[in-house]
Amino acid sequence: MSALPVYRWHLAPDGYATRRQLRARGLRPGGQSVAAQLERPRRRRPPLVAHLYRIDLAKPVRPMTPGRWRAHAAMMRARRTCPACRRDAGYVIPPSLGMCVPCAYPATAPCAA
Repeated sequence: MSALPVYRWHLAPDGYATRRQLRARGLRPGGQSVAAQLERPRRRRPPLVAHLYRIDLAKPVRPMTPGRWRAHAAMMRARRTCPACRRDAGYVIPPSLGMCVPCAYPATAPCAA
């Protein structure tokens, strides 16, 4: 059983990056396992942990194909469509309401000022 190397926050050596840092460089972990961890201590709580991946083993991000763009557009359209009135709300429907704001609060008329 091997333990991962643990580094303090902001003290990781060169050659390691988090998922977000890899993405900013146009890379992805590409199936590699976590190579190290960053820990940020906190008072009276467990430390924050960030997983680090090796940059030399990272692979380029896969490009979006036309099919993926269509699927993404359909997914976003479904998130904007109100299930009550079946109209495109123009914004993502809040999960807390489950429907667009006019359908959730029908008695509240918009202010005509």
